[in-house]
Amino acid sequence: MTAMNKMDYQLELKRLRDELRQSEHVQTELDRRVFYLKTLYDVSKDIFSSVESEKILRSFLLMAMGNFGVTRGFILTLNSASRGIQHFVEVGLEAGEMTDLRNGVAGLLKHEFFPRFPINEMDFSRQDFLPKSLAFIQSFTLETDCPGILGLGAKLIGEPYNEHDVELLDTLVNNLVVALKNARSFEEIKKLNRNLAAKNVELKKALKELKAAMRKVEILESIKADLCKFVPNTVTRMIEKSPAADIMEARERDVTVLFLDIEGYTKITENVGATEVNALIEKYFSVFMDAIYENNGDVVETAGDGLMVLFLTEDDAVHALEAVRAARTIREKACLINDDCGLDSQPLVPLVINIGICSGQAFVGAAKFESYTGSRWAYTSHGNTVNIAARICSKATGGAILASRSTAERVKDQFSFEPLGAFALKNLSEEVEIFALKD
Repeated sequence: MTAMNKMDYQLELKRLRDELRQSEHVQTELDRRVFYLKTLYDVSKDIFSSVESEKILRSFLLMAMGNFGVTRGFILTLNSASRGIQHFVEVGLEAGEMTDLRNGVAGLLKHEFFPRFPINEMDFSRQDFLPKSLAFIQSFTLETDCPGILGLGAKLIGEPYNEHDVELLDTLVNNLVVALKNARSFEEIKKLNRNLAAKNVELKKALKELKAAMRKVEILESIKADLCKFVPNTVTRMIEKSPAADIMEARERDVTVLFLDIEGYTKITENVGATEVNALIEKYFSVFMDAIYENNGDVVETAGDGLMVLFLTEDDAVHALEAVRAARTIREKACLINDDCGLDSQPLVPLVINIGICSGQAFVGAAKFESYTGSRWAYTSHGNTVNIAARICSKATGGAILASRSTAERVKDQFSFEPLGAFALKNLSEEVEIFALKD
């Protein structure tokens, strides 16, 4: 072999050795990457198969320890808001090491600078609370309020953690953070669902109570509607305005009292019979009620042939005016009924409605009657004004509307009255001036 051939042979041999080393390096790198990808796949598959944070952390720690061949390790997450350990998972640590770790982390959480400084900037090699047997420490952040720490022991093969291991662990930890965030979101959704279910229970309960309350309201409204047929409107309005107020006590106030009487009632009853007269009275009085209520009057007493009506508007002149206006409307309505209606196909005997009105002071309120059967209340009015109105009504004939001077004076700008003179009325010590409403 010539010197030239020998040189070429050595160069070729060197080239082949370089290519072999390069191939071995590529194969090693390829094996490493395949291992890392398999590790990443296995760990990710395991941690993403669960939505429970504690289970995810334990699976991650066991998979990481298995892939790196270590027998000791821990992983924990911290809660900055409560300044406490949120999750703590360990494998292979001794009791004393776990106690030191917990106490050390608790002290870290109480530090005045926590959590303002990033935990990933800490020099963990200078933290005395970390177990000395750990060879690798890495921090991560789940949320701004939830940092975490991963610690792994030394490899069984004795090799240190190299840059490739750190790269793989960075990737694994990033996937862990995503899995924990998913678990957190799932736990929040579960919590929201539980709250929603509790709200639904409360809503169903409230709806049931509302339905029961509405049923009670319906019953009360029905009772109210029935009672309103017997209770004066004034009482109803006073109760609605002040349900808790003491409205029953009688007190003196200015009122206008109107008495209405059917002339010749006894004779009419004898001629046509009580049943027919009752139907006739209902027909007339139903029309009269409209006139009374339209003028804010209240029927407080009824007799077979008459009504006692109170007008209680706060303005003295107004309630007198309302009483006279109601009286005139009643007279007009009575005339219309007399013209248009008959009784049992027989010509109607015209009803003559006489009215007496007086304005002044009277006691208005509840009267209580006690007996061995119990108490009975009646809303009415009594006093000299009431007596005068009743006596004036008794003096009226032929459908007249008579009034006292007090009433006539209050309404003189709207209605004309003719003075009839002073009369001595039954059970009254002084004569009373009476005035007749002009047509």
